[in-house]
Amino acid sequence: MPIKYSDMIIQKNIRNFSIVAHIDHGKSTLADRLISFTGGLSDREMSDQVLDNMDIEKERGITIKAQTVRLDYVAKNGQNYILNLMDTPGHVDFAYEVSRSLSACEGSILVVDASQGVEAQTLANVYQAIDHDHDIVPVLNKIDLPAAEPERVKEQIEEVIGIDASNAIECSAKSGLGIQEVLEAVCHQLPPPNEKDPNTSLKAMLVDAWYDTYMGVVVLFRVIEGTVKKGMRIRTMNTGASYTVDKVGYFLPKPTDAISIGPGEVGFLTASIKEVADAAVGDTITEDKRPTEIPLEGFKPAQPVVFCGIFPVDAADFEDLRAAMGRLRLNDASFSYEMETSAALGFGFRCGFLGLLHLEIIQERLEREFDLDLITTAPSVVYTLDMRDGEQIQLHNPADMPDIMQIEKIQEPWIKATIMSPDEFLGGILKLCQDRRGVQTGLSYVGSRAMVEYELPLNEVVFDFYDRLKSVSKGYASFDYQSVGLKEGDLVKMSILVNGDQVDALSMLVHRNNAESRGRQMCERLKDLIPRHLFKIPVQAAIGGRIIARETIAAMRKDVTAKCYGGDASRKRKLLDKQKKGKKRMRQFGKVEIPQEAFIAALKMNDT
Repeated sequence: MPIKYSDMIIQKNIRNFSIVAHIDHGKSTLADRLISFTGGLSDREMSDQVLDNMDIEKERGITIKAQTVRLDYVAKNGQNYILNLMDTPGHVDFAYEVSRSLSACEGSILVVDASQGVEAQTLANVYQAIDHDHDIVPVLNKIDLPAAEPERVKEQIEEVIGIDASNAIECSAKSGLGIQEVLEAVCHQLPPPNEKDPNTSLKAMLVDAWYDTYMGVVVLFRVIEGTVKKGMRIRTMNTGASYTVDKVGYFLPKPTDAISIGPGEVGFLTASIKEVADAAVGDTITEDKRPTEIPLEGFKPAQPVVFCGIFPVDAADFEDLRAAMGRLRLNDASFSYEMETSAALGFGFRCGFLGLLHLEIIQERLEREFDLDLITTAPSVVYTLDMRDGEQIQLHNPADMPDIMQIEKIQEPWIKATIMSPDEFLGGILKLCQDRRGVQTGLSYVGSRAMVEYELPLNEVVFDFYDRLKSVSKGYASFDYQSVGLKEGDLVKMSILVNGDQVDALSMLVHRNNAESRGRQMCERLKDLIPRHLFKIPVQAAIGGRIIARETIAAMRKDVTAKCYGGDASRKRKLLDKQKKGKKRMRQFGKVEIPQEAFIAALKMNDT
């Protein structure tokens, strides 16, 4: 028999809150401690990062999907509080999911590492929370570390973010120090949801959705007004589809059935929804019979930003890859794919992602969960081509570029980047941004740390910007970005030719000024990566019909003169000439095998 919670819930004792922090500052660990403190799970059921249910999340220490848990807490004043905690992703790629999770809450816990201080993403996420009118409770984590400097970090929070940190709670999520204080602060410093009528027409926000093998699509939602009950007909306002609710409940963190879920509460439902794409994050759920008039604002469909080709190493795995992508798409609506063929790589898919981390995770999941060997082409962004006949074309793959004479101008997406770093690395960071065609828009100091703002073209960032930034700053710099729209750029298509044949997987759009150096690097790299064949192989980079760089891979040679002992030199010459002729013929007809490792290594090119 399900627990009939709704009878005993007082709206003013509900607290909906999220935890915002930079990557690695301890959001998931703090969530673990809060769950174990309130008795959500027994010690035996507890594990590290309990809300991160993918292996990748646990290994890398990142959160990919927003998770929720409902905690029952009896405060020191004897009142029984219902706390709904949203564990949000901290990474910039999932910023839209974060914004939806935040709009489902009234307050946030700001977690700052007491030894590291404020980082770029701390800023980005806390500003998002402030935009959603959240009350914020600052928490200094990792207070037990010898390098912790709580007083300095409090000053930093006040200086940079501009919120009062004098009463910031000092805790250590690892050891469990100060966890009760955090819960008390949530109960007393964060506001309850606005009181709404449970009997009016339903208005709920769809916070997240994922695919469960047994239940189909599970929808996580927050009720604004009205009530969700089992057996009711609901409608999603943006897609217009209607469903019958099969099941409603809460995560405690184990799924627990309930009879109904009222205003201010967070819960889940299943309603025989077939695909996650039908349950778009940010959509408004209402009653089918008496719908609400105005949907909730802020909904926008997921827009892929970075594109790349994914091909199976073995052509026989193509169908398995197609099935695996279909499975992942069930669970991740922001991932899109369409079929494409390549002369060098055979059949595969052109896939769209929210960012580089998203790309990496999808690739890793395909390889891990479905046991596939894959080749991934260089990531590229979507360019907008204004043609001379007035048409506008979206270019996803540089290999599909139309004739240059028909193009009026090429526009590329730009971003605004915020980089925070200790002062001594500032010179290297400025040079890196300058090299990547960046335009500086601001520089300020926060204590001893510099905060630089740059506008950069996205295609310069998707390549390996993050890795380079980390190596220039010895891992201390933090980086966050948001899109600022399209700008015209002087871009050219660079093709790579191996033995006179174009390798379309290695084509890329580059800025005219950087084309030669990029071409040279690529050729030098391929020279080291492609194994020697029995004939000479030229590796060239070209813009249109003009070769801008060339390297030659020497031929493997058999010592044909080994059997000549003494005698006339013309005997040796004759054998060498014969070999030379054979090599020439071989070059005409020979096929160059580029191994997969060479592709992958060439595509992970660094500007070193």
